[in-house]
Amino acid sequence: MTSALLNSELAGLSLVSRGKVRDVYATSSPDHLLFVATDRISAYDVILRNGVPDKGKVLTKISLFWFDKLKHVLPTHFVTANLEDMPSEARQYKEQLEGRSMLVKKAKVVPLEAIVRGYLTGSGWAEYKRSGTVHGIPLPEGLVESQKLPEPLFTPSTKAEQGQHDENISPQQAAKLVGQKLYDKIAAAAIQLYREAAEYALTRDLILADTKFEFGLVPSPTGGEDQLILIDELLTPDSSRYWPAAGYQHGGPQPSFDKQYLRDWLTQTGFRKGLESGPAGREGEGWTMTQDVVEGTRQRYVEALTMLTGQGLGA
Repeated sequence: MTSALLNSELAGLSLVSRGKVRDVYATSSPDHLLFVATDRISAYDVILRNGVPDKGKVLTKISLFWFDKLKHVLPTHFVTANLEDMPSEARQYKEQLEGRSMLVKKAKVVPLEAIVRGYLTGSGWAEYKRSGTVHGIPLPEGLVESQKLPEPLFTPSTKAEQGQHDENISPQQAAKLVGQKLYDKIAAAAIQLYREAAEYALTRDLILADTKFEFGLVPSPTGGEDQLILIDELLTPDSSRYWPAAGYQHGGPQPSFDKQYLRDWLTQTGFRKGLESGPAGREGEGWTMTQDVVEGTRQRYVEALTMLTGQGLGA
């Protein structure tokens, strides 16, 4: 197995930010940024100390697949993943960038995590058990864990700064945050994107239980109000919950191709909010995955790629 790339080191470019997974660089083009998907992995908004080899390549390949498949629904920030078509200062870093980078349009980020839920699971299930609602939205009585919802739900959350936790908010709070008109546009686009992606995933024997979209605004090519586009990643195991369709039965948790495997290991090992680092964390400096958890996580990500696209990492 190749070693994990935890941090890109591109001395010839200016680092804009290091997120939970992506390193973002300015380029010589004022309208574009370079996104680099590292092999870092986070759970519960905490970045683990070690990474998952090739994870960034898997995320990039899945995002590129979906950007192309869903481009008729909404334009995206994607420009190119071909190093030869990128600004010259990026090309010298082929060893680090090949397969895990893309040139994207600069956009004004909309401060919402646009979550769409098709099934009752995760924090939605936890809230439903307490109050019969998800993000404050009332749902029918008698639903059980992992049950398909009558209709996909758009359930926004705040977009937290790194190290902070996203906060589930109601549609009314979200509309107040970004304005009703933009909120309505985002909600409609997110539901359509989810519906089409979920329908396709089923043809590949996968259930798309829920997913998170991120949106940005760019100047309209025809003038007038800014254009809404998709940004960041799209429908990857980092931002989505995929279940195998074979053997699906509601009424309990499902096996998954996302980070739930890692989250389960963390909680079994004693992790809880407030123990992100310090003496309770592994080695006193945060949490380190065991080798079998690294390999198990990698296997699930690669399998999701193969099932969705019909291609493995080397294709």
